[in-house]
Parts: sequence; C-alpha cells; structure tokens
Amino acid sequence: MSPLSFGFAPRLAALYAGIFMLGGIQLPYFPLWLKAKGLDAEQIGVVLAVPMVIRLFAIPAAARIAEHTGALRAMIATTLAAATLGFTALAFAQSFLAILVLTAFASAALSPANPLAETYALHGLSERNRAYGPVRLWGSVAFVVGTFLAGYAVDALPAHDLIWLIVAAAALSALAGVMLEPMDFAPRAPALGRSRRLLTDPAFLSVTAASGLIQGSHAVYYGFSALDWSKAGLDGTVIAVLWALGVGAEIALFAAQGRLPRFLQPAMLIMIGGAGAVLRWTIMAFDPPAAALPVLQLLHGLSFGATHLGALALIGRLAPEGRGATAQGIYAIGLGLAMAAMMSLSGWLYAAYGNLSYAAMALAAVAGCACGAVAHHARQRAVL
Repeated sequence: MSPLSFGFAPRLAALYAGIFMLGGIQLPYFPLWLKAKGLDAEQIGVVLAVPMVIRLFAIPAAARIAEHTGALRAMIATTLAAATLGFTALAFAQSFLAILVLTAFASAALSPANPLAETYALHGLSERNRAYGPVRLWGSVAFVVGTFLAGYAVDALPAHDLIWLIVAAAALSALAGVMLEPMDFAPRAPALGRSRRLLTDPAFLSVTAASGLIQGSHAVYYGFSALDWSKAGLDGTVIAVLWALGVGAEIALFAAQGRLPRFLQPAMLIMIGGAGAVLRWTIMAFDPPAAALPVLQLLHGLSFGATHLGALALIGRLAPEGRGATAQGIYAIGLGLAMAAMMSLSGWLYAAYGNLSYAAMALAAVAGCACGAVAHHARQRAVL
C-alpha cells in the first residue's frame, strides 16, 4: 500500500507521534545539550524560559493566520518546517546570544503546532465520526519511545550531538504535517469580538481553570518524583518503568474513549480526572512504600488522561464557529501559564516540605474539580 493511500486517522496519528516524540526528546535532554555548549546554569535557565514567553505571542498569532486564510493544514506543516529549520540552525550556534535567538525562533514556530493539530483533529475526527483518544494515544506512545531512545543515545553520542535527535524528530513531524489530508476551512475575517467572548464565557473560563489546576497539580511529580525515588534507593530502570506505567494508563484510557459510557460527558471526565489527582497526591504526600507506587502511577490515566480528554472535547464544543484554532490557542496559553506557575511553586514547596508538598498539589486538584463542576453547570445552562 502506498503511503499516500493512508487515511485521515493514520496520518493524524503520525503527526501526533512526531510532535510528541520531539517533546519526549527535547524536554529531558535539551538542557544537556545546552550544558555541552558551555552555558552555565543561569544561562540555561534563561534559554529554557524562552518557550514559555514566546508561546504567549506565537500561538494567538498562528491561530489568527490559520483562521484568516482557512489553510489550517498548511499552517501546521509550515510551523513544523520552520521549527525544523530553527533547530537545524541551532545545531551550529556557538554563542549564548545565538543560542537564545535561535531557540526563540524555533519555539515561536513549534509552540502553535499542537493547538493547531488539536483543532484539525477535533474537526476532522468529528466529521468522520471517529473518537479522538485512539488517535491521540500514538502521541503518548511516541513520547515514551522518544524518551527511551534519547536516553540510550545519551550513552552513545557526545552531548553536543544530541541536538540532531531533536532535528530528526522535528523533520519527521514536518513530513507528517505535509502528509495530512486536505481539510481547509473557509477563510474567516478577523473577529475580535468572538475571541473576546471566549474570555467572558463562564464555561470556557471554568474548563480552562479546571484543566490548568489539575494538570498543574502534576508539577511536583514532574519535577521531583525521579529525584525522590532515586534518593529512596530505586534505580533508573525502575523509575523509567514507573513513568512508563503512568503513560501506559493514559494510553489505555485514550484507546477506550470510543467505548466509554455516554453519560460520561466532558465536564464529568474533568471532575473524575481531578478526583483521581486528589487521591493520587494525597497518598503521595504520606511517602507511600515502593510497592504502592505502581498502583498510584496507574492513576495517571485519570489525573492526566481523563482531564485531557474532557477538556479538549469541551473546548471543541464551546469554540465559536470557525474559531476553533483561537479557542485551542487561548486554552493552551492558559494551561501553559498554570503549569509554569505551579512548577515555580513546586520547587519552593519541595525544598521546604519534601513529600508533603504533594498535599498542596491535592488541594490544587480539589480546586480543579470545583471549576469542573462550574463548567458543567455553565454548559448545561447554555444548552438550556
């Protein structure tokens, strides 16, 4: 079978795989490359902060262009191709300033890719009566594969060559973007009023806050679980298996999305995800024995997976006609800001309280559940 004969879902799955494999390589190992280039800790911190700032401007700009031109597929391919060029140029950068500028360029190109892909996916899968989860799960699989492959490469390659793994993953993502099926939209003139209405829509604001709080409650886990488990005597292989268990639970939920009971509406999934996070972080706060960790890791399917599925579905329903990319962009910015704030807070909490810092994450998840309930009631009123 020719690659050109692959259908909509396989091509979209390849796009998710490329984007998330890139993340699985970049997130853990880009700092190692920066160190190998001679940057000190303060300079590395500045470079790593660039994507968080750039996304605030790049995502809305890309969403407006995609909606104004109607060329969503072309915009996805263009952003990923530009990111590939940026990372390729970055491989040859020598000075701190050159690395900073090129990282900013690559980040500006890459950050809109996922929100645009989510808009493309939700619209295209809905048209074809296909579930989102079984396609999106390939992104989670690829994230794990990318992390493990890069982990092995760290032992085989000089640290200053790790950037080429990022370049390769970006190039694969760009190729997948080019191979997407046509699904362009009628061009939309700029409509600031509709975009601003999202910022005053109680349901939209509530679901963004709910997802930001619940996903942000993973900050201590993302930042310090490996360090904590290592101090407890667990070796690297065991830690990798624990992380893989969490992602595996997420993948299982995504695969089963099409068979979930109909009464599990998106806002209910968010609240279930929040409840899973509350249980998970409450137990983690009491420093559970190593034997309990695999079971707790399986709760990742709820704390991350259910929250993500519910939020994406609800955002798709709340977006005004022709403004899906804008809605996804605003949601992505809100989620990024919440995660950045929680990550900053988690460092202080963990340094001061150790494992008890998970209790604060449980409280954040409780607040996320409450926001999910508000989103549910606001959505019900809007429908009525």
